[in-house]
Amino acid sequence: MAKLKTTFFCQNCGAQSPKWIGKCNSCNEWNTFVEEVVQKGDKQKGWDSNGSQSRVAKPTPISKISASERPRISSNSDELNRLLGGGIVPGSLVLLGGEPGIGKSTLMLQIALNLNEHTVLYISGEESEQQLKMRAERVYEGESNCLILTETSMQNIFQQIQSFKPGIVIIDSIQTLHTDRIESSAGSVSQIRECAAELQRFAKMTGTAVFLIGHITKEGTLAGPKILEHMVDTVLQFEGNSNHLYRILRCMKNRFGSTSEIGIYEMRGSGLIEVSNPSEVFISQGDKPLSGTAITATIEGMRPLLIESQALVSTAVYGTPQRSSTGFDLRRLNMLLAVLEKKCGFLLATKDIFLNIAGGIKVDDPGIDLGVICSILSSNEEIPLPGKTCFAGEIGLTGEIRPVIRTEQRITEAAKLGFQTIYISEFSQKDLTDAKGNIEIKRVGKVEEVFSSLF
Repeated sequence: MAKLKTTFFCQNCGAQSPKWIGKCNSCNEWNTFVEEVVQKGDKQKGWDSNGSQSRVAKPTPISKISASERPRISSNSDELNRLLGGGIVPGSLVLLGGEPGIGKSTLMLQIALNLNEHTVLYISGEESEQQLKMRAERVYEGESNCLILTETSMQNIFQQIQSFKPGIVIIDSIQTLHTDRIESSAGSVSQIRECAAELQRFAKMTGTAVFLIGHITKEGTLAGPKILEHMVDTVLQFEGNSNHLYRILRCMKNRFGSTSEIGIYEMRGSGLIEVSNPSEVFISQGDKPLSGTAITATIEGMRPLLIESQALVSTAVYGTPQRSSTGFDLRRLNMLLAVLEKKCGFLLATKDIFLNIAGGIKVDDPGIDLGVICSILSSNEEIPLPGKTCFAGEIGLTGEIRPVIRTEQRITEAAKLGFQTIYISEFSQKDLTDAKGNIEIKRVGKVEEVFSSLF
């Protein structure tokens, strides 16, 4: 019997150590090293171990390498195609992560069922065939050529892949797989790294696109070693709140396209539905203007959006005023309130202030600062803002309104949705004649100018 070899792995970054240490030298985290058995055996071989499946690489002059590009595979989802840079690249490895219950498996199953022109193998290590059939009947109507395999052993998975030769493979999830080459439990750092490495070699050698669904930790990062994100070609992050209908699919890494794109889906009983015009979703459709609400033109990735910020200002009941924010950075909210108090003379230090970004989305764009303070001032004065008015501007610490990026796109999106007036910074140097359309552009330089114009 061969002697077992044990190694300590960091559960945060995947670093190895021959003995246990308290602090990881790679990621500086404490108490993350766990002992795992690492014994490579030859009783069952992986994809790269069979001589008929391996090849010897030789150096080739770059001038002699063919630049012909294989056509991308359409996923039949405009949102996903845009995120991937125009479609699924053959031989690529895509990692999809997100909170439990956010819709990762539903999205991938919908993609698999809609790709009737390609053979898709959906491998599930978490659900049975009957459970997948129940979900498929709910999210898809009609016949599909999708193949379902419930298996967690890498050796058995590769045997089935050799038999059916699929064009696309979907793994749900990478944390449930295990290979006999590593003597540790499924979900451990060594198992995730080895299984992902075998799938990467398989994808590159055969030109098969592979999708990996990954779990995330309580800190919001992908479970497993950090090298997992380096190995894959594309990392997609599914964001949203289970209490809201809308989900945002972000591209965190993409070797074949831009990382500035986002996709927006709506969760329904029949599955995830693409949202083609999200601006109409995130703003109220009521005709009667209400105090404390302001529409802001923001940029999410490369896409302009109009969102609604809602503010409530009331007299503080307790000694210390409350500051609460949903979907907006609370520290930035405190900074904006300090600017209004110190530089602009608005007395808000004794008021409770609650801020909410409608629709359940989180916004990091500083260009919504102007809309946020206008909603706060509107609630404080109990005066509704003029209808069909939106804002795009960043607030500086001196109270000036600073210009924002892609002002033309924001103005064009506001004009497309029927807004009549937009407030921007007077320091925007670009000529906005082409983006003007049928909307009036008001340039302002200080918060006081906006306040006197609106109220």
